[in-house]
Amino acid sequence: MGDLYFMPLSAPCRIVQMTAAALGIKLNLINVDPYRKEHLTPKFQKLNPHRTVPVLVDGDLTLFESRSICIYLVEKYAKDDHLYPKDPQKRATVNCRLYFDAGTLFKQFAEFYYPQILQKYPADKDKLKLFLEAMNILEIFLTDHKYVANTETMTVADIAVVATIHACELSGYKLSKHPNIHRWYGLMKKTCPGWSVNLKAAALSKHFSTKICYDL
Repeated sequence: MGDLYFMPLSAPCRIVQMTAAALGIKLNLINVDPYRKEHLTPKFQKLNPHRTVPVLVDGDLTLFESRSICIYLVEKYAKDDHLYPKDPQKRATVNCRLYFDAGTLFKQFAEFYYPQILQKYPADKDKLKLFLEAMNILEIFLTDHKYVANTETMTVADIAVVATIHACELSGYKLSKHPNIHRWYGLMKKTCPGWSVNLKAAALSKHFSTKICYDL
């Protein structure tokens, strides 16, 4: 079913792993160790010039960017369309949420969080404001809706967003500030296929300084 180059702590990698679990397919996992700079090797750079994970190699196809990988896997292996609806309007909403996660929610979280963890920079109030605005948008998406794309069943958009929200929780963010997100997250923890990958990430995170202060 293909090789997945990944890092266990990476939220984007876990999106792909959970999507694969939802499809009932098994990927060959190849761990890329950033501390040994394996993502900087010429071999890996040939796979992905961005030198980031995840990367999927499936036959003669090499694909990076987690959400594009997920869409590829769903379109190739799904037995029905509940993860990625064929109806144009429903699919458009799923795509909207995927792009929101990639371009806004995860982006704002990463720009606030990672400089503090990796470079030991002080928290940036302006970046925190942008992250909180993104969380408030997600809270609105979930108003009167069970799932993030206004569907009655889980889609690949829920899987993508929940990986980001799990990363937020690991960082010390209190999801209880957002009742709709908190309700949806509880549902996803109980029903999302492959949730164990997040438990493994949580266990690994205990060996690192992953908590930050959100009270600025």
